[in-house]
This record gives sequence, structure tokens and C-alpha cells, in this order.
Amino acid sequence: MDSRQLRYFAAIFEEGALARAADRERVAVSALSRHLSNLEAELGTPLFERLPRGVRPTASGARLYEHARAILRSMQAASADIRDNANEVAGEISVGFAHSAVKAIGVPLVQRVSQACPKLRLHLSEIFSGSTAQQLASSEVDLTLTYNQSPDSRFRFQPILEEELVLVGRPDVMGGTDAISFEALLELPLIILRQGLNTRAVMDDPSLLRRIEENAQFQINSIAAIGGSLLSGIGCLIGTEFILKEHIDAGTLVTRPIVRPKLSRALYIGELSDRPATFALEAVRQLCIELTVEAVEARQWKATLSG
Repeated sequence: MDSRQLRYFAAIFEEGALARAADRERVAVSALSRHLSNLEAELGTPLFERLPRGVRPTASGARLYEHARAILRSMQAASADIRDNANEVAGEISVGFAHSAVKAIGVPLVQRVSQACPKLRLHLSEIFSGSTAQQLASSEVDLTLTYNQSPDSRFRFQPILEEELVLVGRPDVMGGTDAISFEALLELPLIILRQGLNTRAVMDDPSLLRRIEENAQFQINSIAAIGGSLLSGIGCLIGTEFILKEHIDAGTLVTRPIVRPKLSRALYIGELSDRPATFALEAVRQLCIELTVEAVEARQWKATLSG
């Protein structure tokens, strides 16, 4: 197996037909077919089902594509890192942000990269904390800023800040704006992110999380839908002031401090532990940390810096 075989295989997978993949790679269909046959023989399993019009990946083909995409992307990053760094930071970096992080530093990051690293291609996406490991492992993203990450030897996670959690909603739904105990808030109509790993973005205490999940009336994986539900008076949210800051500033939503116990969540910056950092990755990581520190120190992001 070599890089050319993997590149041809990925082209067939993405195009769904040998002819289209051959056009894309600028090789003869017969040559592409020969490389695919050799690869299947080497692996001892068919990678595609041949259809009247095109091909369909088998389970083995879909699994190999995950590896091929990561390998080809790493090779491309290594080439760009060494070739272009003599002059300035270049290459391609994909960053996955939790909602609060992209809201706080997403635009400033794009602006800073545009000014300081004009040859760097930046991909920015919003992800839920529950999908962080999967997207890092499959090389969908190179860097993440997400909440409450569990220790995992495959990744390096560095805490950046900690935010206090409050209750957010309309005052008539929450019963006022004074402090409320954890036990008392469980009696209110709660809205949370969908049950499962994504709820780790709320907090990292399994026992408290379980009780919230058991009592939450609605589980929604959309910040926009959650915001609309809060404004409609359907329920209230355990979150941070920053998530819906514009509505809180406008007075359409209010907050209640949570006590006994106080709740918080930690933001981590993460990457694969066994992948050598490129100059581009180091530059983007440093920019993310700097912009986070600036946002907290300027009180744009109500949080406490870690370390």
C-alpha cells in the first residue's frame, strides 16, 4: 500500500465511480482499476461493490476511507509545513469549537489569521463536546475547544478556563432572579442538550448530570432552538450567561445563580497526542489561547482562566 493507491482509493470513494475518479486524478480508468484491484488483493477483501452505474463502498471500504483520509491529510500537512515554513506559516488547519468558544473568539480568530497568516487555510466549525474524540481521531478537525473532556491517551487536552453555570430563562418561568439550590431547580421545566455525551458540556459530575437528565422535559441539540424555547417560556436552561448574552443584555432573559452546590464547566483545547504538531497547528493553537485570554481579561467572556 502506498500514498498513490490511497489517493486513488479516496478519489473512487468520494466520486462514486471509476470514470469520475479517473478524470479527477487525470489517469486512465484502466490504471485506476488496476490500482484498486491490487489494493483489494493486498488487503484480502473487496473495498467496493461494482454497480451498473458506479461503485458502492463495502464496510471494509468505508473503514479504510477513514484511515486513508487521515493519512493523506497528515502527508499533505507535513509537506506544506516543511515546504512553506521557510517563508511564513502556511498549510491547512481545521478547528472545532464549542458554541461559546466560536461565539467568543471565532470571528477574532479568522481576523487574526487573515492578518498574521495570509497563506494559512483555516476551517472553522461548531461541534458538540460529545463528538470531540470522534472528530479528532478521524482527522475531521486538528484542534478543538470544547468542554469537560475525559482523560484519553489518544489526545492532549489542556484546560483554558472555567465558567460558572447559572439558570437562564424568563423570570416568570424561573420564579425570580435570586439564588436557587440544585434541588429546587430540578422542579422547574428544564431544557438540556440531548441525553448522552453531549450533556458533558453542561457539567462533569455524573451523579448530578444523571439527575438533570432524569428531570429534563426537553432535550434539544440546537442552540438556536433552545434560545427560542427559552424566549417562548417553554422552560429554562442550565448554562452560562455567555451562551445567550444578547438576550440577557436586552432583558428578555434573566439568570439565577445556582447554589448548594455551585456548578461549573471547564473549557479545554485538544489535539491528537501522537501527531507531530505542524508550524500551522502551533500558530493556530497559540492564537486560540491568546484570544481566549484577551476575551476573559476584557470581561467579554465571564470566566476564570486556568493556571
